Amino acid sequence: MTDERLPQLRASDADRERVAEILRDAVAEGRLDMAEFDERLDAAYKARTYGELEHLTADLPVGGAAPAPLSLRKEPAPAGTGTAWAGRIRPDAGGATTGIALLGGFERKGRWTIGRRFVAICCMGGGELDLREAQFAAPEVEISVWTLMGGVNVIVPPGIEVETRGMGIMGGFDAREDGVPGDPGAPRVIVTGLALMGGVSVERKLPREERRRLKDERKEERRRLKDERRNGRELD
Repeated sequence: MTDERLPQLRASDADRERVAEILRDAVAEGRLDMAEFDERLDAAYKARTYGELEHLTADLPVGGAAPAPLSLRKEPAPAGTGTAWAGRIRPDAGGATTGIALLGGFERKGRWTIGRRFVAICCMGGGELDLREAQFAAPEVEISVWTLMGGVNVIVPPGIEVETRGMGIMGGFDAREDGVPGDPGAPRVIVTGLALMGGVSVERKLPREERRRLKDERKEERRRLKDERRNGRELD
């Protein structure tokens, strides 16, 4: 991959955490005040690309750039990664295969199993498929979406590869998550179908428990840094 393409590369959670660590060091050294730290830390956790992360550390003494993204490093995958995903792929389970919304909506979330092929039909209605805690009936599942003046939102966790093959007529298919490499052993999700005067979106979100954990860690880190700065002023 050429250097010119790095700013467009999707950032991983690990990339965001490494930048957050650089920012913590910077505020501890007095290079950033607390307002700047809070602003940049929030931006780091919201960043979608490597270029957005690089901008947050460009004026800090870390070589003028954020650390290289994991996908460009010759590092082995974390131990147990494939095993964890394997536990969520259940070929013996049939799973849910249909979601229909006619002048209404449907929702699949929490701990559920998505079938090898899931068909979503929406007419002047909408649906949401949340796969963050789901199990999969196959290593590769297809979500076939057919919408008329309606829409479907698909939520996937980090680590899952997504491919969008649908077509929109006076509507659209969101393919922004295409091309993000998946974890070893993780399932693959293919989104197909037709959106007529409607839309299909795919977004990547952390599981709720992980989001809460990171939020609590950020609060605790802010509190600790404020205490350190206050104690430093008292000593002066």
